[in-house]
Amino acid sequence: MPIGPALQDLAAPDGVCYGCGSAHPRGLHIKSHWDADGIHVVGTHLPGEDFHGWPGLVYGGLIAMLVDCHSNWTAMAYHYRAEGREPDSKPRIDCVTGSLGVKYLKPTPMGVPLQLRARAEGEVGRKTRVLCEVRAGEVLTAVGDSVFVRVDTGQLAASAHAA
Repeated sequence: MPIGPALQDLAAPDGVCYGCGSAHPRGLHIKSHWDADGIHVVGTHLPGEDFHGWPGLVYGGLIAMLVDCHSNWTAMAYHYRAEGREPDSKPRIDCVTGSLGVKYLKPTPMGVPLQLRARAEGEVGRKTRVLCEVRAGEVLTAVGDSVFVRVDTGQLAASAHAA
Protein backbone atom coordinates (compact mmCIF):
# COMPACT_ATOMS: atom_id res chain seq x y z
CA MET A 1 0.00 0.00 0.00
CA PRO A 2 1.50 3.36 -1.01
CA ILE A 3 2.00 6.04 1.58
CA GLY A 4 2.23 9.80 1.20
CA PRO A 5 2.22 12.06 -1.83
CA ALA A 6 3.97 10.97 -5.01
CA LEU A 7 7.74 11.40 -4.99
CA GLN A 8 7.51 13.23 -8.32
CA ASP A 9 5.11 15.82 -6.89
CA LEU A 10 7.28 16.39 -3.81
CA ALA A 11 10.76 16.45 -5.30
CA ALA A 12 10.15 17.76 -8.82
CA PRO A 13 6.75 19.42 -9.23
CA ASP A 14 8.26 21.25 -12.23
CA GLY A 15 9.45 18.00 -13.87
CA VAL A 16 8.92 17.77 -17.64
CA CYS A 17 9.79 14.13 -18.36
CA TYR A 18 7.16 12.66 -20.69
CA GLY A 19 6.83 9.57 -18.52
CA CYS A 20 6.90 10.92 -14.98
CA GLY A 21 7.03 14.72 -15.12
CA SER A 22 4.32 16.30 -13.01
CA ALA A 23 4.42 19.43 -15.17
CA HIS A 24 4.41 17.79 -18.62
CA PRO A 25 1.18 18.94 -20.30
CA ARG A 26 0.58 15.68 -22.24
CA GLY A 27 2.78 13.22 -20.35
CA LEU A 28 1.85 10.00 -18.60
CA HIS A 29 2.31 11.44 -15.09
CA ILE A 30 3.65 8.19 -13.62
CA LYS A 31 3.51 8.43 -9.82
CA SER A 32 5.82 6.62 -7.40
CA HIS A 33 5.30 6.26 -3.64
CA TRP A 34 7.10 4.57 -0.79
CA ASP A 35 5.34 1.34 0.11
CA ALA A 36 4.22 0.82 3.70
CA ASP A 37 6.94 -1.88 3.98
CA GLY A 38 9.59 0.87 3.80
CA ILE A 39 11.62 -1.17 1.30
CA HIS A 40 9.80 -0.85 -2.00
CA VAL A 41 8.66 2.07 -4.09
CA VAL A 42 5.32 1.31 -5.74
CA GLY A 43 3.09 2.76 -8.42
CA THR A 44 0.19 1.92 -10.69
CA HIS A 45 -0.36 2.81 -14.33
CA LEU A 46 -3.27 2.01 -16.65
CA PRO A 47 -1.99 2.20 -20.24
CA GLY A 48 -4.11 4.33 -22.55
CA GLU A 49 -5.33 3.11 -25.93
CA ASP A 50 -2.39 4.79 -27.68
CA PHE A 51 -0.03 2.24 -26.15
CA HIS A 52 -1.10 -0.94 -27.92
CA GLY A 53 1.65 -3.18 -29.25
CA TRP A 54 0.00 -6.26 -30.70
CA PRO A 55 -3.82 -6.17 -30.53
CA GLY A 56 -4.87 -6.39 -26.89
CA LEU A 57 -1.29 -6.15 -25.59
CA VAL A 58 0.73 -3.30 -24.12
CA TYR A 59 3.53 -1.89 -26.30
CA GLY A 60 6.88 -3.09 -24.96
CA GLY A 61 8.37 0.40 -25.23
CA LEU A 62 5.82 1.67 -22.73
CA ILE A 63 6.79 -1.08 -20.31
CA ALA A 64 10.43 -0.03 -20.69
CA MET A 65 9.45 3.60 -19.99
CA LEU A 66 7.50 2.58 -16.88
CA VAL A 67 10.48 0.58 -15.60
CA ASP A 68 12.87 3.44 -16.42
CA CYS A 69 10.89 6.25 -14.78
CA HIS A 70 9.74 4.28 -11.75
CA SER A 71 13.19 2.79 -11.14
CA ASN A 72 14.85 6.20 -11.43
CA TRP A 73 12.48 7.58 -8.80
CA THR A 74 13.25 4.57 -6.64
CA ALA A 75 16.98 5.38 -6.84
CA MET A 76 16.33 9.02 -5.93
CA ALA A 77 14.03 8.03 -3.04
CA TYR A 78 16.78 5.80 -1.65
CA HIS A 79 19.29 8.68 -1.95
CA TYR A 80 17.00 11.00 0.01
CA ARG A 81 16.52 8.35 2.67
CA ALA A 82 20.27 7.61 2.87
CA GLU A 83 20.85 11.30 3.56
CA GLY A 84 18.03 11.45 6.13
CA ARG A 85 16.13 14.00 4.04
CA GLU A 86 12.59 14.36 2.78
CA PRO A 87 12.01 14.35 -1.01
CA ASP A 88 10.90 17.99 -0.97
CA SER A 89 14.14 19.18 0.69
CA LYS A 90 16.86 21.13 -1.09
CA PRO A 91 19.15 20.66 -2.85
CA ARG A 92 17.18 18.38 -5.13
CA ILE A 93 18.61 14.95 -5.86
CA ASP A 94 18.63 13.90 -9.51
CA CYS A 95 19.63 10.68 -11.20
CA VAL A 96 19.77 9.62 -14.84
CA THR A 97 19.67 6.19 -16.43
CA GLY A 98 23.11 4.59 -16.70
CA SER A 99 21.78 1.30 -18.03
CA LEU A 100 18.26 0.03 -18.54
CA GLY A 101 17.58 -3.68 -18.49
CA VAL A 102 14.08 -5.02 -19.15
CA LYS A 103 13.18 -8.68 -19.46
CA TYR A 104 9.72 -9.43 -20.84
CA LEU A 105 8.39 -12.57 -19.19
CA LYS A 106 4.77 -12.76 -20.39
CA PRO A 107 2.48 -10.72 -22.64
CA THR A 108 1.08 -7.70 -20.81
CA PRO A 109 -2.65 -7.25 -21.46
CA MET A 110 -4.28 -3.91 -22.19
CA GLY A 111 -7.10 -2.78 -19.90
CA VAL A 112 -5.41 -3.97 -16.71
CA PRO A 113 -3.76 -1.59 -14.22
CA LEU A 114 -0.03 -2.33 -14.12
CA GLN A 115 1.57 -2.54 -10.69
CA LEU A 116 5.16 -1.30 -10.39
CA ARG A 117 7.29 -2.43 -7.44
CA ALA A 118 10.97 -1.54 -7.14
CA ARG A 119 13.83 -1.43 -4.64
CA ALA A 120 17.49 -0.54 -4.57
CA GLU A 121 19.80 -3.54 -4.62
CA GLY A 122 23.10 -3.17 -2.82
CA GLU A 123 24.83 0.09 -1.96
CA VAL A 124 23.22 3.44 -2.67
CA GLY A 125 26.02 5.47 -4.20
CA ARG A 126 26.89 7.53 -7.25
CA LYS A 127 25.63 4.49 -9.19
CA THR A 128 22.65 2.64 -7.75
CA ARG A 129 21.22 -0.64 -8.99
CA VAL A 130 17.42 -0.91 -8.96
CA LEU A 131 15.29 -4.02 -9.44
CA CYS A 132 11.72 -3.47 -10.64
CA GLU A 133 8.72 -5.73 -11.23
CA VAL A 134 5.75 -5.06 -13.51
CA ARG A 135 2.58 -7.01 -12.77
CA ALA A 136 -0.76 -7.13 -14.55
CA GLY A 137 -3.03 -8.27 -11.75
CA GLU A 138 -1.23 -11.19 -10.13
CA VAL A 139 0.85 -11.99 -13.23
CA LEU A 140 4.50 -10.91 -13.33
CA THR A 141 4.96 -9.74 -16.93
CA ALA A 142 8.32 -7.93 -16.90
CA VAL A 143 11.30 -7.26 -14.67
CA GLY A 144 13.85 -4.48 -14.75
CA ASP A 145 17.47 -4.55 -13.61
CA SER A 146 18.94 -1.10 -14.17
CA VAL A 147 21.58 1.32 -12.92
CA PHE A 148 20.98 5.00 -12.16
CA VAL A 149 23.69 7.62 -11.82
CA ARG A 150 23.44 10.61 -9.50
CA VAL A 151 24.11 13.80 -11.44
CA ASP A 152 24.09 17.57 -11.34
CA THR A 153 21.46 18.28 -14.01
CA GLY A 154 22.84 21.76 -14.72
CA GLN A 155 26.24 20.31 -15.60
CA LEU A 156 24.60 17.48 -17.51
CA ALA A 157 22.55 19.87 -19.68
CA ALA A 158 25.59 22.07 -20.30
CA SER A 159 27.72 19.12 -21.43
CA ALA A 160 24.93 17.82 -23.68
CA HIS A 161 24.71 21.17 -25.48
CA ALA A 162 28.45 21.86 -25.63
CA ALA A 163 29.87 22.46 -29.11
